[in-house]
Amino acid sequence: MGLLSRLRLVSDEANPDPQIVAQYGPPVMDAPYGVNYWNNGTGVGYNDAAIDLQSALSVPSVAKCRNLICGIIAGIPLELYKKSTGEELGSPVWLEQPDERQPRSVTIAYTVQSLLMYSVAYWEVTAVYSDDGRPARFAWVQNDRVTVKLNQYNTEVDYYMVNNERRPDSGVGSLITFQSLNPAALVVGARTIRAALDIQRAAAVAAATPIPSGHIKNSGADLPEPVVQGLLASWKAARASRSTAYLTSTLEYIPTQFSPKDMMYTEAIQSQSTEIARLMNVPAYMLSSDANASMTYQNILDARKEFFAYTLAPYVCAIEDRLSMNDITANGNSVRFAVNETFLRIDVTERLAAIEKMLSLGLITLDQAMEMEDLTPNGDAS
Repeated sequence: MGLLSRLRLVSDEANPDPQIVAQYGPPVMDAPYGVNYWNNGTGVGYNDAAIDLQSALSVPSVAKCRNLICGIIAGIPLELYKKSTGEELGSPVWLEQPDERQPRSVTIAYTVQSLLMYSVAYWEVTAVYSDDGRPARFAWVQNDRVTVKLNQYNTEVDYYMVNNERRPDSGVGSLITFQSLNPAALVVGARTIRAALDIQRAAAVAAATPIPSGHIKNSGADLPEPVVQGLLASWKAARASRSTAYLTSTLEYIPTQFSPKDMMYTEAIQSQSTEIARLMNVPAYMLSSDANASMTYQNILDARKEFFAYTLAPYVCAIEDRLSMNDITANGNSVRFAVNETFLRIDVTERLAAIEKMLSLGLITLDQAMEMEDLTPNGDAS
């Protein structure tokens, strides 16, 4: 009876107005069987050595993918709808601003970042409604602050800890988890991102070296070690200020490094940029990756539709579905991003033609038509 009561399938006479409890610990979806899965202190499970977030974001292609995905989704408003009729309802305060300390867009941007990079995001419940116990305010929690206690089979979460302190299963201080539809980029893309870092590092060394590296050959008497070190130091300092050098008849400089052009750093960087675009599921032309420079003509709206369907939709869906669950949103309502009204909003001429058609068919009233265009309906002074 306790479980049925908590699910609101039967009434509980002892507690006629039961409090909403937080989501049960979600199952682990990508744990390889028989492998030590969870990496303590990261908030995400790994079956391979993952790369850290700051190193990954130091790659320009990774940073641009992150900014595209997180920035666009963060700029789309969240709305509350009635499932049965599709009617837009008044948004609760937490939907307009989940964290009272910062704008909604900031919270959503870093939530999407966690989903993209770690495949899981966490919100801490900072306030609850007194009538039903549902969350009233949240705070985004950085993934590396969260650790997880799994069951003996590594298939389900027993409880969460933040800064090594156990968190309750419901109420203030509990965690709301968002699960991504895609694997963690810091895990599946670790090798690709490390390769990009290695290429950048090699290119930076080549750019910082005034002339190709090599060695100085001494055909005369051997020099003491302190003299050799002083010679190399003065050689390096002189090359940083001028390219012309002078050596005695017993010393000869022999280059041992290929030129940056021979090393094909530019081509390698472009190739890795394309690989990162594939990893993040972002069209390569958005990263200026020359490998995929050829593309067919499409207008801006078609490009946005394609980008939303193939790149943004999994993260939008993950957030919408989680916020629509019964422990956050009342049964019968759902939370949705206003994608069609903002990011995919069609041209004004096409919108007016569609509205005119609906008016002629009697599907909407004039007031409703004006409201669809954010105009004040007739007779409404607000």
